[in-house]
Amino acid sequence: QAQLVESGGGWVQPGGSLRLSCTASGFTFSNYAMNWFRRRPGNERELVAYVDKTDDITYYADAVKGRFTISRDNAENTVYLQMNDLKPDDTAVYYCNRGWTVPTLSWGQGTQVTVSS
Repeated sequence: QAQLVESGGGWVQPGGSLRLSCTASGFTFSNYAMNWFRRRPGNERELVAYVDKTDDITYYADAVKGRFTISRDNAENTVYLQMNDLKPDDTAVYYCNRGWTVPTLSWGQGTQVTVSS
């Protein structure tokens, strides 16, 4: 059974950085693109970034472009989201999933990111 476990969230001041991790199991990780979504308070879940199966092709939402970097380690079945220059509007629960622009698995528990002073 496929499973996704996110970690690395926390509280950070504006301008700070966090690195999120998502470890996958139950499927052949290296065969799939992976993505990160987030749900900000009062908003629908939105796509943040995706990466292809070989870490060659990436996409970023306009709101995070230039500040966030998605990457993956196929040997560790893990996808990362490096978040720099965080802003209060980045406060959200962050989720990873399998696929490009749409999720293809059930959601994990997510990891909370809070950006405030």
